[in-house]
Amino acid sequence: MDDVVKTARPAATRPGNLVWVPGGLFRMGSDDHYPEEAPAHFARVEGFWMQRTPVTNREFRRFVEATGYVTFAEKAPDPASYPGALPHMLRAGSMVFSPPDHPVDLRDYSQWWNFRFDAQWRRPQGPRSSIGGLDDHPVVHVAYCDVLAYAEWAGLALPTEAEWEFAARGGLSGAEYAWGAELTPGGRHMANTWQGAFPHENQRGDGYDRTSPVNAFPANGWGLLDMIGNVWEWTADWYAPRHEDQGTRPCCAPRDPRGAREEASYAGGDGVPIPRKVLKGGSHLCAPSYCRRYRPAARHAQPIDTSTSHVGFRCVLRGPGPQDGD
Repeated sequence: MDDVVKTARPAATRPGNLVWVPGGLFRMGSDDHYPEEAPAHFARVEGFWMQRTPVTNREFRRFVEATGYVTFAEKAPDPASYPGALPHMLRAGSMVFSPPDHPVDLRDYSQWWNFRFDAQWRRPQGPRSSIGGLDDHPVVHVAYCDVLAYAEWAGLALPTEAEWEFAARGGLSGAEYAWGAELTPGGRHMANTWQGAFPHENQRGDGYDRTSPVNAFPANGWGLLDMIGNVWEWTADWYAPRHEDQGTRPCCAPRDPRGAREEASYAGGDGVPIPRKVLKGGSHLCAPSYCRRYRPAARHAQPIDTSTSHVGFRCVLRGPGPQDGD
């Protein structure tokens, strides 16, 4: 059953790559997959504008050229923030997906993630790489402070987790995927994900090995592109290992809910207390054999000081809708 109660306003566009997402009631999360997605619950969001695509390399370059901004990955870490870190590791860089050429233990992500010195948004695979020919690909290697800086410059904001998930569903709240009930309806790939044995065998059935242009796959019901796959996207909400147990009935659904408190977002075990935000949407590395997070309900924790080659973002604008003078 479709749980969405939509407003009467249709999806509409406005200048600045923004699409109107009508607010409504929907069923958020899932009880059928990973534990952090549970419990499924009702939530309600007000209408908002959202960028039609993730922020691209072209758009991020305009921001950098206009402001002189230097991203987190381009700066050497402050030793005081990372007590106990090896001195030779305190260099500018970012996490890069480096696939092995053979099967590995899927419990050990160090087998395919590598902190690469001098990797950053202009050099997504490291010093000898570039974004030449990738203007329409999503910008990557952006930490949380970087996406906040862009949003402020653009006069926008980051979406909440509830806003992001509602938008990704495109009016199909009861559907497993953003486009319906099947991952590849009629054999058609609807998003940039991983085909084959992860992490060593990408069969590229969708046509792409790493990121893809943001307009390479069909839009969802609201006219938004790339909400699933390609790159994970930052949200404004702090992460907790499961949703709060609320809104089990439509009448009691929280309005514009926010995530956990910051103090609940810290992960233990590494000796450095770094809070985490919620990522949504999955990426080109999501595979049926390893990470089935190519669904609107899926979510992931990301430390705010960490950038990678498969995380990007898009922004929202909260305010009047297309029938209110926009």
